[in-house]
Amino acid sequence: MKNSKKEKGELDMKGKATVLCENCVFGNSGAIAEHGWSVYIESDQGNFLFDTGQGMAIINNARHFNKDLSTIKGIMISHHHYDHTGGLLNVLEQVGKVNVYSHPDLFKNSYVIDEGKERNIGIPFRREILENKGAQFKFNTSFREIAPGLMLSGEIPRLTEYEKGDKKLLLKTDEGYTQDLVLDDQTLVATTEKGLVIILGCSHSGIINIINHIIDKTGKTRIRTIIGGTHLGPASEETKEKTIQALKKFDIEKIGVSHCTGLETSMRLFQEFGDRFFFCNVGTEVEI
Repeated sequence: MKNSKKEKGELDMKGKATVLCENCVFGNSGAIAEHGWSVYIESDQGNFLFDTGQGMAIINNARHFNKDLSTIKGIMISHHHYDHTGGLLNVLEQVGKVNVYSHPDLFKNSYVIDEGKERNIGIPFRREILENKGAQFKFNTSFREIAPGLMLSGEIPRLTEYEKGDKKLLLKTDEGYTQDLVLDDQTLVATTEKGLVIILGCSHSGIINIINHIIDKTGKTRIRTIIGGTHLGPASEETKEKTIQALKKFDIEKIGVSHCTGLETSMRLFQEFGDRFFFCNVGTEVEI
């Protein structure tokens, strides 16, 4: 008899995602905004957290929206930057022992130059401090299942000719500074009966590269919802235009941009996607 159940990695997830940290908040008295990103996921596979913001908002906002951080089964980190990792210590103090899924580059140092001064923009904690608080790191570079229907993208192949990354993001070598390609950039994806739900971190590898990689890995082309940072805010006009035109070719039901997208680019996306577009700010809920 043929097994009617789907194979491992092909099960659908059901639940919802709530944005806990983002640059803006509207109509939620008591919730606060910060330059950062974090999403709380409630599902039939348990509760999870994707990124942790800078650390100033996540505990307050979790309480405001009645999201119990102590119940989460895993924390997924999109990449090493402080505005995605700065709340990790605070969360661990709520959770205790928990798996933390990330790329092995999580603890690298990276920089920007502000007014001639070097500024470290990496994770603000040493590994041993986080492990002492309960973090059990699970590193990956390839596509990985976290729970049935919930996956991390792993490293994204850089295939488009126009998604070249942010040249202001730097690594320091003996020969001087070089561009940080942020190879640790990962995206969270859930498979659902109505299509893929894609939760971006900052899209340092390029949102088109990300979508193509996820379609290749899942074999699914229908995208129910995309939310998160696109990093189109600091991108060139050529990159913005080519990215937007490429996005229009995908089967996307809803797109909700956040964080590093920028208001000007958000308005451009609204013009192109109309009622399929929404702002994805603190308190936004998305069905999975």
